[in-house]
Amino acid sequence: MIWRYVLAWIPMIAIGIINGIVRELIYGNYLSELRAHQVSTLLGIGLLGGYIWLITRWWSFKSAHQAIVIGLIWLGLTIVFELTFGHFIAGYSWKRLLSDYNILAGRVWLLVLLWIAIAPWLFTVLKKPS
Repeated sequence: MIWRYVLAWIPMIAIGIINGIVRELIYGNYLSELRAHQVSTLLGIGLLGGYIWLITRWWSFKSAHQAIVIGLIWLGLTIVFELTFGHFIAGYSWKRLLSDYNILAGRVWLLVLLWIAIAPWLFTVLKKPS
């Protein structure tokens, strides 16, 4: 049963890529790189939130505990994908990839990761009984 949630993570890759394309094509040229990163982060949280909300409606979690486990699995998959794709496919240095984790420099990517981890649990506990 957990495998369907692992497979449900795959469209999150497409959501992230679409979010990046929107940043580059629409507002990336009008904002500083840092501000574009921040706007993209907020947009990503919204898009991922909508998708995760749909998943919690289609395939309800058995418990809040299961939702936490799935959120942590999605978090791990996201970090591994981001770092391996970013380094080995996109060719970014480890320093550049890890710079997005520097919240003190205004890099708010950690908020996306936090959201991916807690959204399944949050939507599960907020779900009203049918």
